[in-house]
Amino acid sequence: MRELAVGLTPMETRRDVVLHVAQRAEQLGYGSFTVAEGWGHDAGVLLAEVASRTSRIRIGTGVLNVWGRSPATIAMMATSLSEATGGRFFLGLGVGSPGLAEGFHDVPFDEPVARLAGMTRQVRRLVAGERIQQSRPGEVGPLKLAVLPRSEVQIDLAALGPRSTRMAGELADRWVPFLLPVSGAGTSIGLLEEGATAAGRHRPIIAPSVPLAVCADPAQSLEIASWWVAFYLTSMGPLYRGTLQRLGHGAAVEEVLAANPTPRTSEIPPGARGLLDELTVWGDPDAGRAALERWYSVGSEQPTLILPPGRDVETLDFMLESMRPLMRPA
Repeated sequence: MRELAVGLTPMETRRDVVLHVAQRAEQLGYGSFTVAEGWGHDAGVLLAEVASRTSRIRIGTGVLNVWGRSPATIAMMATSLSEATGGRFFLGLGVGSPGLAEGFHDVPFDEPVARLAGMTRQVRRLVAGERIQQSRPGEVGPLKLAVLPRSEVQIDLAALGPRSTRMAGELADRWVPFLLPVSGAGTSIGLLEEGATAAGRHRPIIAPSVPLAVCADPAQSLEIASWWVAFYLTSMGPLYRGTLQRLGHGAAVEEVLAANPTPRTSEIPPGARGLLDELTVWGDPDAGRAALERWYSVGSEQPTLILPPGRDVETLDFMLESMRPLMRPA
């Protein structure tokens, strides 16, 4: 079957909803379920509870930022969740945003690509049973994990910029960009392949995270899709804006920013409406399935549908059930 995954953003802080979505996704046959960590629940603790409520679906961090933990604590979490899930756990890592690093973890947002690369290499060493590579010599020698994962831990890397995408090609098992315009997928996949070739390895699996806004009511679908685009362009740092500008959507970005001088609105002017098609899966169920087929057509192998935060479970269930027919034989 063609795999399809479900994910939740850091803004979804309702524990009961997270557990409901994970269980419903498993019932419907989705291949994996992810939660992202921001400034709410600890992702490891939440996923341990998800593991106790599910038996088949793979579960992972989608994604865990690299500013709030050391390589050792991430490796310990990965090992513990691998055991708790019977080997169903996978680890997603990303750099997050300056606001998350500096405003929440009180860590300078310096050299994020280097930080993500270094973290990935160190975690890989530890979960493989090797000793950590110390950054500076000392009187105490390097240690290794006392407990190893039940099986090899898949590492996903979230990357959008050219440097980080090439780095993902070098180090990731899966590449999981978020809010990548579908028309720019080919350019980014080329960078991913460059990194893989330079490292002498196979290209990572292409697994974009795509915001979902499929509803029976067209007005509701438009409202959710507009929120996705406006919120991330106005409130989540320069990365998403910069990516869209680099890939030819600068004029539309400027229209969205001008229409939303504060984060309290989510207006998408007519001239920028194309961003909804580029960045989200929206519309009625037929339109949503057609939009996701476009992602498959440009090379996506294991997409993750990201559900909007704060919505009632009936709306979320409708979205999950609407996209389920895409999980047909490849």
